[in-house]
Amino acid sequence: MSASGGTKAIVAALVANLSIAVAKFVAFLFSGSSSMLAESVHSLADSGNQGLLLLGGKRAQREATPQHPFGYGRERYIYAFLVSIVLFSVGGMFAVYEGYEKIKHPHAIEAWYWPVGVLVFAIIAEAFSFRTAIKESNETRGNRSWTEFVRRAKAPELPVVLLEDLGALVGLILALGGVSLALATGNGVWDGIGTLCIGILLIVIAIVLAAETKSLLLGESAGIEDVEKIKASVVDGDTVTRIIHMRTLHLGPEELLVAAKIAVRHDETATEVADAINAAENRIREAVPIARVIYLEPDIYDAEAAANGTNPGTEAGIGTNPGTETGAGAAPLTGTGTDATPAAGAGTDKATGAGEGPSTKDSGH
Repeated sequence: MSASGGTKAIVAALVANLSIAVAKFVAFLFSGSSSMLAESVHSLADSGNQGLLLLGGKRAQREATPQHPFGYGRERYIYAFLVSIVLFSVGGMFAVYEGYEKIKHPHAIEAWYWPVGVLVFAIIAEAFSFRTAIKESNETRGNRSWTEFVRRAKAPELPVVLLEDLGALVGLILALGGVSLALATGNGVWDGIGTLCIGILLIVIAIVLAAETKSLLLGESAGIEDVEKIKASVVDGDTVTRIIHMRTLHLGPEELLVAAKIAVRHDETATEVADAINAAENRIREAVPIARVIYLEPDIYDAEAAANGTNPGTEAGIGTNPGTETGAGAAPLTGTGTDATPAAGAGTDKATGAGEGPSTKDSGH
């Protein structure tokens, strides 16, 4: 897993959650606090989640195969989605059930010093884990707000750990509040209310995580900054005169597919067009190193067709044309990893720019 995957933050969270889970369960055995039981299950679920993230990062490093020519980068998204399911089912729903049962059948907390002491220890441990996640995130967050970082991050691990740790800290405060009120009033209903609040919190966080990882699984384009860099790199003003349309897609957090129909001069030879495509690919990789799979399809720009809307030449970045326009010499851009029907006498192979045969995965050089 790359550094941007936040391995250090995941390991820190795993160590913290395992130690906290044991401490909370011991506190539950001695005190009978439902908040402690809910929190111990929560920490145990979080530990499993960190294990899933590490497993997903490991499996994503596998080499591409003929059956999976674009590699396994999206495995990280799959395991992050599983985390949201575990957090919802094991953590959230169990806490809601336990809280309901405690409210319905309240009982006093015994050996109060166990839950209070463990909660204080857990808050300190979770704060350390949360601090590590924040520090790791700041290395890639840039000037983005935390909300924007969670929504736009292409590597799912850090947002997952951040939200988990935030939920854990808030949950611990709720548990401490519930236990304290139960001890102060002698009414165990407050312990159940604290447990119920913890469950609702975990369910909300799980839903947010599920929504964000679902978007990544469906396939997200490159960020706006990377799109602008790619567009600026493609056009050389000589052979490549403009971008007719372009698509980008994250094959994984650190692997980007770029597919574009580019306008070339009508009097260029096939060799000149191929050389221009090769040069454009090199410029793209220099500007955006994660752009490892590149398909550039040459075409002849037709201003009249563009005016009629059949061959747009607006140089828009994403989502402006599905790649099936019928402009002069246009050929559909299939993006299947094999050469589409060549246009203007040149192929669409991402590595060579000329019709030398398909290439299913690029090595980045």
